[in-house]
Amino acid sequence: MATSLRGVLFDVDGTLVDSTYFHTLAWWHGFRRFGHDVRMNEIHRLVGMGGQKIVERLLGPDRDASQDSEIMDTHAAVFSTFWPHLRPFDGARELLGRCKEGGLSVVLASSAREQDLSVLRSVVDAEGAVDAATSSADADEPKPAPDILEAALRAVGLEASEVVFVGDAVWDVQASAALGIPTIGLSCGGYSAAELEEAGAAEVFASPRELLEGFGSSLIGRGLSAAG
Repeated sequence: MATSLRGVLFDVDGTLVDSTYFHTLAWWHGFRRFGHDVRMNEIHRLVGMGGQKIVERLLGPDRDASQDSEIMDTHAAVFSTFWPHLRPFDGARELLGRCKEGGLSVVLASSAREQDLSVLRSVVDAEGAVDAATSSADADEPKPAPDILEAALRAVGLEASEVVFVGDAVWDVQASAALGIPTIGLSCGGYSAAELEEAGAAEVFASPRELLEGFGSSLIGRGLSAAG
């Protein structure tokens, strides 16, 4: 990592907002609408990837691809019914604020649809600490491709060597690694610490609250100390 940390990129779904299992259920409904009996645990293991990649991975190359867009639309429609139930993880708002108070640029590097992102931002309720945010419209390829992180860097004029990424899924770690950005993994999204570490996360915390409590000794805290 660079000796001068200037920014932190945050995934949102499953990292700052407790939404992973709502996404899992919404995808299950999308598949069931077209008669596809896909187990929820299989869906959960792919949440965090782009929607098209989820459909391709779960239904395979021999599927009726004409159903893809309607499956994804169904997922989006069902997920929107859960908007009122979304909650931030404990410590999420304070964590963003702590980064901002340290003089860091804070970017929500989300690949959510613009409509979902607007709701997620209101759930986190930390607009004063957020410098920029991305949505699926900002990336040609979804995670694990690094496009969304590249868009996040452009949004605040930073280089990959100047930031840390915080995410909850192995796809986050893979996307970050493609750019040489170290990742802090949070296991609150459903991936275990062991899975995140195996994927390449530099360190793993259970939740935003735990990262906040260990802030000084974390990658972020150490980066701020080195910069100071």
